[in-house]
Parts: sequence; structure tokens; C-alpha cells
Amino acid sequence: MRLYAAVAVSGFKRYATYRVATVAGVFTNTVFGFILAYTYTALWDERPHLGGYDLAQALTFVWLGQALLAAVALMGGGFQEELQERIRSGDIAVDLYRPVDLQMWWLATELGRAAFQLLGRGVVPMAVGALVFELRLPASPLTWLWFLLAVALAVCVGFAVRYLVSLASFWLLDGTGLSMLSGLLCLFFSGMILPLNVFPGRLGEIARALPWAAMLQVPADIFLEERRGSGLLEALGFQAGWAVALLAAGRALQSVATRKVVVQGG
Repeated sequence: MRLYAAVAVSGFKRYATYRVATVAGVFTNTVFGFILAYTYTALWDERPHLGGYDLAQALTFVWLGQALLAAVALMGGGFQEELQERIRSGDIAVDLYRPVDLQMWWLATELGRAAFQLLGRGVVPMAVGALVFELRLPASPLTWLWFLLAVALAVCVGFAVRYLVSLASFWLLDGTGLSMLSGLLCLFFSGMILPLNVFPGRLGEIARALPWAAMLQVPADIFLEERRGSGLLEALGFQAGWAVALLAAGRALQSVATRKVVVQGG
């Protein structure tokens, strides 16, 4: 575990070197936060308490989305492109010879990256949003701890989904199309475009049961204290369940892919 902790720290330091990119990301997230905030304001003026949220909760959801956008990689990115390129070029064979677990290595790297993005690109947009708009911040200090746990689980779920997509490159000549499809599904079903509570009927039920809901909707509901007591445990269990299931699926697919590399002489 000390090795993977060191890998996570290395991932944090690696992304901390891109200072200009970080500043540009903060600016972009803040601008889009304002655009979405005023859009939500117009929508909630017409439909008060849409999806069970009042305006302050809806605006908080907007800025949480911008704060978590890079940390949870809701639009893709992170390790995914690098791993896909290593598979395409054949450099993955070197990774498989290392005395470390491939999945754990990339997960540790992703956790380090996410920690930096949460601090580097998440705090400032959220602070700006809180200064300009009336947001619904947690009343209990414990809520902040539960929220950070939910974010960590969200990162794990997001990693697991993108790891499965990346491994598909063992069979595809180019994984770009699948990555784009995965990103679009994440934007729609995570709640990044609209909170999943707004989705009507069966569509809403399906959306809230899919793994992408664990990446934004669940952490946001915990932050807004919509989940308390048994509901809070159920929400965290939902995230943990999807994380375990998807990581297990990734390990199974990794095993199949590894045999493929050996058979092909990679």
C-alpha cells in the first residue's frame, strides 16, 4: 500500500505542475458556472421547486457540478487517454511486466489527480459561486466529511467506468469513439446537464439507478443534506456497490485482455 500511496502522491504532484492549465480550468469552470446559474435561475423562476429543489439548492447543484467536473472527470480525461495510447502503441506490455497491479496503479494515479483537481479547480469556482449567489451550504460539519467520502467514491466509480472503456482498446483499433460515447452518457446521466431529480417517470428511475448517478447526483444530494440517517447510508452504499461491481468487472476484463496480449506475443 505504501507503493500505491507514493503513486497517488506522484499523480498529485504531476498535475500540480500544470499551473497555467489549472488557472485556465478555474476560469472556464467559473464562467460556465455563471452561465448555468443564470439559466437555472430562469428555469426555477418558471418552475419553483422543480425536482424537489428550491432555487438555492439548484444553484448549489450548479456550482458543485463545476467544482467536481475535473476531479471526477465528468467529461472524461485523466488517465484514460494515456492508458488507451499505451495499449495502442504496445507499451502496455512493459506495464504488465512491472511487479504491481495494473488496475491499482492507475487507480492510485487517478486518486492523486482527483485530489489536486478538487483543490486546484474545485474550491475557487465554488467560493465564487457562494459569494455571488445564495447557496445552500451544509449546516452540520459532519456533512462535509460525508461529502468528501462521497466524492472519493465518485472518483472510484468514474475511474472504474473509464477503465472498462480504456480496456476496450485491446479489441478496437481506435477507442476514441467509445470514449466520446462514454463521456456523453456521463454528462447526461450524472446530472451535469440537469439534476436527475428533474427527469420524469421511468427515465428518472433508470437514471438514478445507473452508475453515473454516483458521480455527481449522489454527492450533491449529500452536500445538500437531502440524504440523512438511513438515506445517507443507502446513498453511500449505492456508490460503494457500483464501485466494487465495476472494479471487479474491470479486473475480469483485464484478465481477458492480458491473455490476449500473451497470445498475440505482445
